[in-house]
Amino acid sequence: MRVRVFIIASSLLLVLSPCAKSVGPSPETAQGAPLVSPKEAKAIAQEAYVYAYPMLENYRTMYVQAVAKGTPGYTAPFNQLSHKTELLGPDFKDVVRPNNDTLYSFAWLDLRAQPIVITVPEIENRYYSIQLIDMFTNNLGYVGTRTTGSKAGSYLVVGPQWQGAKPGDVKRVFRSGSNFVYCIIRTGVDGPDDVPAVVKIQQGYHLTPLNVFLGRSRIPVASGITFSAYNPQKASSAGFVDYLNFLLTQVRVPPSEEALMKRFELIGIAPGQLSASVRLAPAMRDAIDEGVGAALVEISKAARDLSDVEGVIGRTDGGWQGTIGLFGSPEAMKGRYLTRAAAAMFGLYGNDAEEAYYPIGNDDASGDALDGKHQYVMRFENGELPPVDAFWSMTMYSLPDQLMVANPIGRYSIGDRSKLRYGKDGSLTLYIQHESPGKTKERNWLPAPDGLFSLQFRMYVPKPIALESPLYLPPPVKRAR
Repeated sequence: MRVRVFIIASSLLLVLSPCAKSVGPSPETAQGAPLVSPKEAKAIAQEAYVYAYPMLENYRTMYVQAVAKGTPGYTAPFNQLSHKTELLGPDFKDVVRPNNDTLYSFAWLDLRAQPIVITVPEIENRYYSIQLIDMFTNNLGYVGTRTTGSKAGSYLVVGPQWQGAKPGDVKRVFRSGSNFVYCIIRTGVDGPDDVPAVVKIQQGYHLTPLNVFLGRSRIPVASGITFSAYNPQKASSAGFVDYLNFLLTQVRVPPSEEALMKRFELIGIAPGQLSASVRLAPAMRDAIDEGVGAALVEISKAARDLSDVEGVIGRTDGGWQGTIGLFGSPEAMKGRYLTRAAAAMFGLYGNDAEEAYYPIGNDDASGDALDGKHQYVMRFENGELPPVDAFWSMTMYSLPDQLMVANPIGRYSIGDRSKLRYGKDGSLTLYIQHESPGKTKERNWLPAPDGLFSLQFRMYVPKPIALESPLYLPPPVKRAR
């Protein structure tokens, strides 16, 4: 899904409060002489912007969804769940390649005052996952079918400063390196008729402040905080320094990044310096602007060719492309700043590959672009169905808009939860075309637009073999004779 959308101050690991003011060096001395040359300032700014880019995109989403009440895109205040109660279809145009497999629930967690307890009901014979994302855009952990099982339970999400003990009624503690955490819940749906059952499950998800969960009367309240309105022009210029300086008051930077933060201080980056960009001399501002521009070019190039990005494994064969390694835990993403930035530009909030793997098909077996003016077949031989522990699906998107395709049977994806007809030998043949392949084959028909299209494969909880070298790819899509 694409949404668009603790700084270490000393060796003592001092955590700055949201209102703290850094005493780090200004980019210029008191006499106005620059601490670094414009050339060096540009290089530092490029490096800093690659580091900051996913945090800025994350802040953009948080500001719109949880802060800017009354504006388009606002979802719910902090620590309150909101639910999508309908499967997405062709009428949904807010994001590209929308998901037709699950219903979503969302929440932004504010952990400054106290931890939040996530409680889930028993969910048997159905996939679900709760993805927890920190302000660096790392996936700090999962609750769900793969990681915690189907039983009911409560799970604690704590911020960087929390030092308490795990309550006995809590199954697991997830520690975030940031005060704010994005919570994305996906609950599997077995078609439109199954939606009411999933809506009922959604009502069983709860967020509870720890003190309330423990039965205490006093509920700590976080100190006031001023969120700067997100301005895309400011965020893509020297003004990004101010946004980053705010965000650095809300996270704990790992010790391995101390030297990096010292280098960033040379262009005015320091937690709490919320107006640092205003004090920049024109030459310094111009140099930082140039560095930001260079960083955006660097990130864009990486997002276009993910196979060259550090830690990313890709495979292209038979018209399909598979990629893993773009998203992961704080440990998995350690030091991989360009990877993290490219992933944010490619599509925020992707799952770990162990949770979901997404091959994309744009070409047929002959290397020609998929086009609804042709008829295609896709055949899985017996024993060659996608190796998953949850389920798999394939969704149709028209190009260039990358949205679902209206069709006479209202089918936008097809997969192992569909009422498919298998061959006597256990094989499965899917028909991908604009017109119906005939009544006897319609159960296996994925309608295509009358033009160019793209196929998105989704494998939820892929078996380990799917992620081993060579990566699993679906069978090629062949033009029918």
